[in-house]
Amino acid sequence: MANNQKLKDNYQESIKPFQPKPSYLANCLKAFLVGGIICTLGQAIQNFYIAFFDFNEKNAGNPTVATLILISALLTGFGIYDRIGQFAGAGSAVPVTGFANSMTSAALEHRSEGIVLGVATNMFKLAGNVIVFGTVSAYVVGIIRYLFKTYLL
Repeated sequence: MANNQKLKDNYQESIKPFQPKPSYLANCLKAFLVGGIICTLGQAIQNFYIAFFDFNEKNAGNPTVATLILISALLTGFGIYDRIGQFAGAGSAVPVTGFANSMTSAALEHRSEGIVLGVATNMFKLAGNVIVFGTVSAYVVGIIRYLFKTYLL
């Protein structure tokens, strides 16, 4: 057992000089720029809904999110969002678009297995844990807020 660990350690040390060193600064700049572009696009879409469809700032959020989900799902279907993700890394993981990308890519990957057993079964494999933790977190925060408002204010 100890021999296996020593072998793994030796292997890690011997391949270290051949591994490419990531450029953290360039990756951060790419993520910042692409994430900023996605958010700017979202703001432009929201302004479009406010200007042309008489939404107010509060009500324009829902169609804006739906539009961003549609755009990212289409880009995933055409294979463009994967290229954006490879370029930008975490910058493409803006919550709404990244979520839509994970659901759409899982659905596309399993479409050959059929609509029910392929797409419907596997669509939430990646996004399911996000939904569960988001729901549980919202519930916990809601209870804390309720207790704070009821007993402290």
